[in-house]
Amino acid sequence: MKKILFPLLLLTLSFCQEKAAPPEPVLPVPDARQIAWQDLQYYGFVHFNMNTFSDREWGFGDEKPEQFNPTALDARQWARIAKEAGMKGLIITAKHHDGFVLWPSKYTEHSVKNSPWRDGKGDLIQEFVDACREYGLKVGIYYSPWDRNHPDYGKPEYITYMRNQLTELLTNYGEIYEVWFDGANGGTGWYGGANEERKVDKFSYYDWPTTHELVRKLQPGAMMFSDAGPDVRWVGNEDGYAYETTWSNLMRDSVYAGMPDFDKWATGQENGTHWVPAESDVSIRPGWYYHTYEDHKVKTLPDLMEIYYNSIGRNSSLLINFPVDTRGLIHKKDEEAILKMAAKVKEDFALNLSKDASFEASADRGKGYTADFLNDGDFNTYWTTPDGQLQASVEVDFGKTVSFNRLLIQEFVNLGQRVKAFSLEKEVNGSWEKIAEGTTIGYKRILRFPDTEAKKIRINFLDGKGIPVISEIGVYSAPALLFPPKITRTPKGKVTIQAAESELEVFFTTDGSAPKVGQNAYSDAFDLLQPATVQAIAVDSKTGKTSDPARVDFDLAKGSWKVISSDTLAIRSIDERANSYWISKTNDLTIDLGQEVELKGFTYLPMQARYPSGYIADYSLEISGDGKSWKRVTQGEFSNIQNSPIEQIIKIDPTKARFVRLKALRTVDGNAATFGEFGVITR
Repeated sequence: MKKILFPLLLLTLSFCQEKAAPPEPVLPVPDARQIAWQDLQYYGFVHFNMNTFSDREWGFGDEKPEQFNPTALDARQWARIAKEAGMKGLIITAKHHDGFVLWPSKYTEHSVKNSPWRDGKGDLIQEFVDACREYGLKVGIYYSPWDRNHPDYGKPEYITYMRNQLTELLTNYGEIYEVWFDGANGGTGWYGGANEERKVDKFSYYDWPTTHELVRKLQPGAMMFSDAGPDVRWVGNEDGYAYETTWSNLMRDSVYAGMPDFDKWATGQENGTHWVPAESDVSIRPGWYYHTYEDHKVKTLPDLMEIYYNSIGRNSSLLINFPVDTRGLIHKKDEEAILKMAAKVKEDFALNLSKDASFEASADRGKGYTADFLNDGDFNTYWTTPDGQLQASVEVDFGKTVSFNRLLIQEFVNLGQRVKAFSLEKEVNGSWEKIAEGTTIGYKRILRFPDTEAKKIRINFLDGKGIPVISEIGVYSAPALLFPPKITRTPKGKVTIQAAESELEVFFTTDGSAPKVGQNAYSDAFDLLQPATVQAIAVDSKTGKTSDPARVDFDLAKGSWKVISSDTLAIRSIDERANSYWISKTNDLTIDLGQEVELKGFTYLPMQARYPSGYIADYSLEISGDGKSWKRVTQGEFSNIQNSPIEQIIKIDPTKARFVRLKALRTVDGNAATFGEFGVITR
């Protein structure tokens, strides 16, 4: 009898064992708003405003309300696409830098109420809100503090105007989940007809603490975004990429919207004083607003998946922009692209191989914090170690040999971000072999690596600000993705098409038509001196899979061009190599095209080097027939080039020219102008 009672007593005591004490937080930690926001992970941007109709990225402020006239606007289409793409919310550009507003504000006439759309009775913000709520999406508002239209911008009166408009937006449209303040502030503009440059002290002019208090009062649950937060920060680029090391901690009081050296703060800081997680923003096209000439430049599936893994997979949220077109609809190519991405994400994470695996930790804190919580699918349960034990490991035994190429880890960041270094190993004949390693984890970290087979793996937590506190560990095998071929041309006009893998077949066209499997196979480089569109696909004959098409619109080959300069390095400005560049001490580029052409525009690619300098902000283009007598044919600005250094495409009225000269009237940083690549448009 005693032999039976003793084991029963032990079993009873084990069930009565109290849960171990939780670990102390490592400051800073997220507040309730940030905890709710971080679970969204992925949501959409809608750039649709006056710029859509002026065909600009940044309007000057002199546009007229009657220009705004979408012919088939349907906010429900936007919401449907976002929902089908797996997004949790949408943010709309209620007011961009040009000052035109999408609701009938009583504080300005520069509004939809004076446009022909809906006979001046429309309220696009209300239509947007209604559509989002119908599809179960959260509603966000973008508001530009800069206003190139308003006569009082730069004066205290404008701040009152800005807050009055924010009050309208945050009072009349129900719950708002994110208020998005742009960091672009001050510069040239119309300003009620003054047509001048106005600079503001970006640190003090807006009196941000008072504005933040207003938002908190009107929308207590809303996250506020800007370069510096206070709730969520800009990732520091418009590529949609976070960093290998990305902290949610930020020295917040040292950062402000529009600060010139923000890139030094973009990754966050290990010793940051406030919790201000990163948001990675990117457009599905090169530009933020719709331009017809970008219809063939929608990001490919490989592009979008790189963005996904380098944002959400690096402790950041992801904000993908839709440049709604002049009809008021998301273009079908943008829709196709984002739905392909949604399907691929589902495919990559369809099966968690660790779901039925056994987990064993080198140490744990006791009841309630053991390794078996690491695959329970509940973020709010976690494994952790005794106080002071920063280094520990977790072994995952699949019970059989499996193939995998993804590792997903989540920290329980409600208690602070901790991990500074970790590694992944597999067991090989009783020894451990490294597969991959990383630095920070945060809310979610995804490591990618080549296909690997193992029965047992080990995750080592090597260093941290405190003991590791890990919510989930997932292991996946993502099917390979077929990349489009790469199409390049030399200055002399020799075109090369290269697939990512040598065993792939390539099929192409040069007449603008879609390439087809089995027709016009690529075998060797070919000459293409005149303007033409080259498209190509890669085909895997083993699987039958076909890549998205690659497309390049070529204009005149540059073999006969000459740069008029004594600097031998000037040739880099027309060498067809995106990563080379030329620094012009005279802030201009003069080219002899070798023959007279009918010029319809030009292209300017800013330097693509790691440490950019001399981006042209304001430009003029001059032409000549003899290289002596010059005529200016256009002048303007390259909007947003500092944050989005993509190829600039400028169209002009057709004109005859043999010589062209691009002048930098102003550079972003005041340094000598740089030229990554210059081209002409004759098509």
